[in-house]
Amino acid sequence: MSDPFRRAVQQLARFPGVGDKTATRYAYWLLRQPPDAARDIADAIISLKASVRECSVCCDLTDREVCGRCTDGRRDPALICVVERPQDVRAIDASGEFKGQFHVLHGALSPLDGVGPNDLRIQALLARIGAMGPGPECILATDPDVEGDATSLYLARLLKPLGVRVTRLAHGIAVGTEIEFADRVSLARALEGRREIG
Repeated sequence: MSDPFRRAVQQLARFPGVGDKTATRYAYWLLRQPPDAARDIADAIISLKASVRECSVCCDLTDREVCGRCTDGRRDPALICVVERPQDVRAIDASGEFKGQFHVLHGALSPLDGVGPNDLRIQALLARIGAMGPGPECILATDPDVEGDATSLYLARLLKPLGVRVTRLAHGIAVGTEIEFADRVSLARALEGRREIG
């Protein structure tokens, strides 16, 4: 392989989930495209790094000082959904069920990985809540794993003394899953989070 080709493969393989074989396939694909295609892709990546930043209110990614969700007057500012990653915002928004605002932590507490409270956007959340006064609700929508649970517990202990109603997303058996194939943890959470019907 030529040096430019090898270099392209090495760079493409840096993407998460892309190994050498996939990177090689991408490089061959790029070679078959018109010259503008590679330039457009490169320009989009450079623009992404140069233009995207964190919203000064919710810490989601945006190309403006304050993102469109934070300036949308139809959203309830007293209902804040706290998530780990920007992609979580998009997933929850796509459900069409949530009408509040978001706050992105950019991670979860993970002492084993060296991620502590100062590495997350927790102070920005507390400042935001503090400016609202009592009465808001924070929905803690962190991942249902050890790190997500620890982060939610930590946040609940900080938020409740501020007069915040703290709730957690329900966990349990996914729709369409047969009980016999559900794992122990999902079944336990489904039983804990059961609610009355009828």
